[in-house]
Amino acid sequence: MGQVIQIDEARIRDHLGEMVRGTVEEALNAMLDAEADRLCGAGRYERSEGRKDTRAGSYERSLDTKAGKVSLKVPKLRRQTFETAIIERYQRRESSVEEALIEMYLAGVSVRRVEDITEALWGTRVSPGTVSNLNKKIYAKIDAWRHRKIEGDHPYVFLDGIVMKRSWAGEVRNVSLLVAIGVTREGYREILGIVEGPKEDKSGWSAFLRHLVDRGLSGVQLIVSDACRGLVESAAEFLPDAQWQRCVVHFYRNVFSLVPAGKVRDVAKMLKAIHAQEDHRAAAEKMAAIVADLRAMRLSKAADLLEEHGHETLTFYGFPDSHWIKLRTNNPLERIMREIRRRTRVVGAFPDGKSCLNLAAARLRHIAGTQWSTRKYMNMTPLFADQTKGAGVA
Repeated sequence: MGQVIQIDEARIRDHLGEMVRGTVEEALNAMLDAEADRLCGAGRYERSEGRKDTRAGSYERSLDTKAGKVSLKVPKLRRQTFETAIIERYQRRESSVEEALIEMYLAGVSVRRVEDITEALWGTRVSPGTVSNLNKKIYAKIDAWRHRKIEGDHPYVFLDGIVMKRSWAGEVRNVSLLVAIGVTREGYREILGIVEGPKEDKSGWSAFLRHLVDRGLSGVQLIVSDACRGLVESAAEFLPDAQWQRCVVHFYRNVFSLVPAGKVRDVAKMLKAIHAQEDHRAAAEKMAAIVADLRAMRLSKAADLLEEHGHETLTFYGFPDSHWIKLRTNNPLERIMREIRRRTRVVGAFPDGKSCLNLAAARLRHIAGTQWSTRKYMNMTPLFADQTKGAGVA
């Protein structure tokens, strides 16, 4: 009773792993032999009038599976090429292993970490070139997804850009990725598109909005974004019926940059009071009062900015009040941009703009397929109920 039985769990796992690997190897080889017999019309060494071919030995090849690396003896035939439905010709990895490698890369695991993980899981090290070749398989699908037709109306559209690093002629330069998400008539968020642009200016935004409109973007009533250079002008050109809501959070930061650090907290409370009013008129009156207060505090530059551009942050008041908290800021898209930044941080500088765009788009496609497809964003009934009554959108 005094003795304690100790179990070597590592040895047991290794033993079970060998058993599973051996079983998988035996089963695959048996299936290959059965296919060879079917093609020959007779079993090995069997004399039959219905025989169509004869064996010519076999060759060995390895296959990486989730159970580890197994050795296969692929039959050879004299009159025909042995084609098997079990594994593709020249295939070296089980499809589930390839899918796992792609999934790790898109999830944010660096190529070097992928090598270490594959060696720990399957006993084989996958080279960076192999990971790149596997990613090319999904990039074609990603490109088709980026150019898919946009179905239905999207009353609300959020726009933003993110700056990445890329190598160009031996130098590291900036490249901008422009991203758009929309809200459908049913209230679900949808990633509308992502493109590469040299920078966030009018030409870049015009090309992006033209890309979205050509793919079928319609029914846009409100665009939410930061005061990106050239965006408002481009939106007026390609989406003339849409209003513009300037992101409240970004506007606050613009004001804070003109305020001494010791007064930022007080000014923040004043600005928040503007957007906590019950309607547009009350918010405009509150803004006028705060402009006067800022001038009294000798914060003339902050007062001028609020007086000149503050009305751009009040557009959301013209929409159903149940939507206000969602429309005041660009936070829904900012969260996506942080996800792109987290994923691309492990890369550093991309070798070209195409690889940067592909990786970011692949990550967005992953998010669209796993997170937002079943999550409702907002109840759109009040918006279209108002239209049915003839009230329209202010």
